[in-house]
Amino acid sequence: DFLGRIYEFFLAEFAGKEGKRGGDFYTPPSIVKTLIEMIEPVHGRVYDPCCGTGGFFVQSEKLIEAHRGKIGDIAIYGQERNNTTWKLAKMNLAIRGIDADIRWNAEGTLQNDALPDLRFDYILANPPFNVKDWSGELLRDNVRWKYGIPPVKNANFAWIQHIIHHLTPNGFAGVVLANGSMASNTDTEGTIRKALIESNLVDCMVALPGQLFFGTQIPACLWIFAKNRTNGKSGTAKLRDRREEVLFIDARSLGHMVSRTQCAFSDEDIRKIAN
Repeated sequence: DFLGRIYEFFLAEFAGKEGKRGGDFYTPPSIVKTLIEMIEPVHGRVYDPCCGTGGFFVQSEKLIEAHRGKIGDIAIYGQERNNTTWKLAKMNLAIRGIDADIRWNAEGTLQNDALPDLRFDYILANPPFNVKDWSGELLRDNVRWKYGIPPVKNANFAWIQHIIHHLTPNGFAGVVLANGSMASNTDTEGTIRKALIESNLVDCMVALPGQLFFGTQIPACLWIFAKNRTNGKSGTAKLRDRREEVLFIDARSLGHMVSRTQCAFSDEDIRKIAN
């Protein structure tokens, strides 16, 4: 625990200097804890396609411990493009004794999916926001683009479709993206978003307050996807039929300033959103 606290302090300091875009390198604890509490990954395979330093994985293990479950009930998988960050993730997990299959390649997940044949029960992701240089012109024809071909100059809906592609039939996903993903109509974005909704994949949307991220003021939101919204499960609870419904949560007024430039959720804020 002591080593873990030192490591988290280092990550926060480094992220403040290096994280220039939302989604780069380090996901703030407020967002990690909120997504973990919302989708409760307590068993099965957990995946992060842009795992950064492994924050989602660590928090998943903490959730299982808090619910007195078995840590071995989940299998952890991930991929990371930045070699230094990948090494930090492996160190982060090793310090805590967490086994994980974390892959690295220089091309990155969208160009070179290291786990193409695996499907996951839970996916948690904080992709870099609004990436223009994702080599989208090379990926016009891809099995992952079931709901429309993503724009060449913005990877947001490439990430979303990659994540949905990797869900099991009863899988859940929680994704952090820039607010523009909710309303943009550039190229095919509006068409893809419409197709996702009409396919009954969007379970919940959460509008977040500003200043949650280190080093960026880009406003963000949470997308919650569910592959089966007829009788899916969350933890041990069976869920009702939620087709034709989308839950909207406005959390913009929650949170408190922990510094002049940084906002954070309290545990009570996170419980309110998750409940």
